Amino acid sequence: MIKDSEIIATSSPFAVREGEIKTFDGRDNYVSMNQIIHKINMGHLNELHFSILEIVNEFEFITSRQLCQILDYKGIEYKNQDKLNVKLDQLVKSKILTRYYFNSEEGKGIYRIYCLEKMGKYLLNSRGGECNWQPTDNTKPVYMIKKRLAGNQIIIAYMRKVKAYDSYVVKPSIKAKSLNKVFKPTGGTVKLTKANKSIEFIFEVVRREEGWEKRAIEKIKFYQDFYNNFQPLDSNFKSMPQLVFVCEDEKHTAELFKQIIVNKLEIPQIKLYFTTDLKQNRDSLKSTLSEFYIDEETKKYKTEEVEIKLLDKE
Repeated sequence: MIKDSEIIATSSPFAVREGEIKTFDGRDNYVSMNQIIHKINMGHLNELHFSILEIVNEFEFITSRQLCQILDYKGIEYKNQDKLNVKLDQLVKSKILTRYYFNSEEGKGIYRIYCLEKMGKYLLNSRGGECNWQPTDNTKPVYMIKKRLAGNQIIIAYMRKVKAYDSYVVKPSIKAKSLNKVFKPTGGTVKLTKANKSIEFIFEVVRREEGWEKRAIEKIKFYQDFYNNFQPLDSNFKSMPQLVFVCEDEKHTAELFKQIIVNKLEIPQIKLYFTTDLKQNRDSLKSTLSEFYIDEETKKYKTEEVEIKLLDKE
């Protein structure tokens, strides 16, 4: 599998493209549970298949490359990505997983997205696993799926490249007390621990779907409420977490920051950090976060990358 740093790209594969649609690439054939049980008994579906199933369930939408990286981190042997793709195809043919790709005027997407099917939920439940999947989950629009994929990439990058990495939560719940609203960060959370001290990062993934500015404003209001009223152990955070906005590119970062300033959405309790999808491909993440400041000469906002040693891989 090609290394992240060897990927040559000028735009994120998880950026929203105009007129993009999600296209079904699964199977329409009928498969009975008896047929699946027979495949399990014959060894055609084994523990690796179940490991894949558990990861897909946890992340909801995922690419085969992301699956490879998570399996690598967990120390689960799958030989190579081609062999993994064979396993995935077996799960799709058995209607345990299903598959989609994105299609736009620019052509077909370069990757496939995997998610659960009904049979997959039955198998996970039979093993005592928690699975809240329902058929309507697979009807989510393109921008929501791409937020999940970009969030996956962030979690995987911290998992693989940050020495202080401790743990992650894909879909944490956060309470905005005054607004009485429970909401979920689109990118999940990552906990870092060093010298018995921990800090948690909340990742909010923002895409440029139609009407994205309004959605971003409403979401940041929830974060404002959360931080304004924060007390230790609120939403299971021992201390105030760090918020990071994940944008499609540098221009998008400036567009989002403008919305924050114009709508008075600053959060004085913390620094607001920003990053982009492609920055996660770097060998080290210590300089992947940026912040805005006012230039003393021009009195205008500028942005600069901030070096955070805690994010280094050494």
